[in-house]
Amino acid sequence: MRACFAAEQRSPMNRSGLKRLRQSGRLPGVVMGLNKESDMIHISSQEFQRWVRGGGSGLLEVQVGGSDKVPVLLEGLQRDAVTREYIHVDFLRVKKDELVRTRVTLDYVGTPKGTKLGGIVQTQSTFIEVEALPHQLPSSISVDISELDVGDSLLVGNVELPPEVTLLSSENELLVSVVTPRIQAEDLESQDESAEE
Repeated sequence: MRACFAAEQRSPMNRSGLKRLRQSGRLPGVVMGLNKESDMIHISSQEFQRWVRGGGSGLLEVQVGGSDKVPVLLEGLQRDAVTREYIHVDFLRVKKDELVRTRVTLDYVGTPKGTKLGGIVQTQSTFIEVEALPHQLPSSISVDISELDVGDSLLVGNVELPPEVTLLSSENELLVSVVTPRIQAEDLESQDESAEE
């Protein structure tokens, strides 16, 4: 089920106007791309936050007023430096029959067996870059990490992708590793020594 945001047009606003809009529970944004004029819009902040919490990647749709649904990708997102609240969103229009490049969220499932032996899970990244037709983009990819033992790593190349999705990230890029706490302690000690020099 693709996320679809009901959007409303907005006119250019000054900072206080945008602040009032946000206080009323709306998130200002722009829909751009495909050599068309950008649409200034606002959507429900609550709905957008729910979508982000659910993984927030892949193709979605924006419907302005009663017009047709427009397939878009999340292009940019601004947050308040202090409150971390979302303050502006950019959507990029895409054609359904043209390949698009985007990031897809990785959903790590399971607890690595190495943690039962005292291993610590280190997550380097929670997304990979892929290319596919918009309707074939997965909103997220589940990756089972329960078999990782102490000393094991998960690389981008280990992630199984649907056949219609092309990987753009480097296959050797590290995603998750299970390390022993002892190694970390040694690292800290060597850092302390170099700090004293």
